[in-house]
Amino acid sequence: MISKKVAEALNAQINKELYSSYLYLAMAAYCKAEGLGGFAKWMGVQAGEERGHAMKLYGYLEDQGAKVLLGAIAAPPSDFGSARRVFEETLAHEQLITASIHALVDLAVKEKDYATQGMLQWFVNEQVEEESTAAEVVAKLKMVGGDARGIFMVDRELGARAG
Repeated sequence: MISKKVAEALNAQINKELYSSYLYLAMAAYCKAEGLGGFAKWMGVQAGEERGHAMKLYGYLEDQGAKVLLGAIAAPPSDFGSARRVFEETLAHEQLITASIHALVDLAVKEKDYATQGMLQWFVNEQVEEESTAAEVVAKLKMVGGDARGIFMVDRELGARAG
């Protein structure tokens, strides 16, 4: 049986994952408006992935017989300044989500909730990938600087993301 503390924390994480989706949709809209269709596609796929994370937690709470409580989702920013800034903010956001997942693991350990610890391991591993991918794109954008050809090449690469 899942404790009330763990259920509340997982409900809060659902909100964070849905905000992540909302943030990436805002980033997709910004990129599309800037003529960066590949960046926009990548962010759209990422938004869907984040919704999937929220639904994974949602389903887990249901399976545990806990009540799912959805909260308001804050409005994300709409202007990011540059493609590089989009991915710098993506990396910073993913680092916040990683810290939140780690706090959930700590809580599950404290509550001796072995099922939740096991379920959260998937998220721990996923966050390694999320941070690594965002950091890789940031590094590429730093490498090309403001060079339009370089940004075009990164845009084309990001547009090839399956989704």
